[in-house]
Amino acid sequence: MEISILNQSLKPADIPLERLASNKHLSDTQKVTELARQFEAVLLRQILGEAHKKVFASTMNPNSMAGGVYQDMITNQLADQISHSGSFGLARALETQLQHELKTETPSVDGN
Repeated sequence: MEISILNQSLKPADIPLERLASNKHLSDTQKVTELARQFEAVLLRQILGEAHKKVFASTMNPNSMAGGVYQDMITNQLADQISHSGSFGLARALETQLQHELKTETPSVDGN
């Protein structure tokens, strides 16, 4: 039985960060763009996680394992949505700088 492989379009956002650089299906520009967006998302997760920490303990909002997992899921989704929207702006600035570095990088003539 032969199974045909469907050629699905690969989105850079679907590739884990640790596999992004070695992916041969993406251009360097796409890699830099996605790297900048994922870096912004990681930074936003940290910022939002700190913002959601409680200042004072309360009996009205008790700590629970399920509540912590749910809050982490919300924080991750919010950070991803903000980074995808481009409204924070850090990814654009980082991408611009990295694209500039990519363009000015020239291979040496002697191979070193």
